[in-house]
Amino acid sequence: MEFDHVGIITEDKKSKESWVEQTRVWVTNPMEHPYKVEWLRFEPDSPVKGSLREKPHVAYKVKNLDEASKGLKVLLEPFEVEGVLRVAFYELEDGAVVELMEYLGEEKWF
Repeated sequence: MEFDHVGIITEDKKSKESWVEQTRVWVTNPMEHPYKVEWLRFEPDSPVKGSLREKPHVAYKVKNLDEASKGLKVLLEPFEVEGVLRVAFYELEDGAVVELMEYLGEEKWF
């Protein structure tokens, strides 16, 4: 497991946002932020609810999403982003929200 970024929720539009249809959220590219911050701006009709929409998250790259997530409480089931990666969100026993990311080939960001 390797640290990738921190996701912070905002209501403010940020420059260079990308659209993620599956979650109906606008996100910035954390690789373009000096401290690897990803800003998330949810549309009102986003299917994302609860702690995932209310708390920041920490994201990690994993080699195998299914193996790395064993025993974790699922907040958002795995989904594929533009054929580049599979991601899912989980809540740890202490309430922390984590995103696990499995790249599906050459590493790159959307």
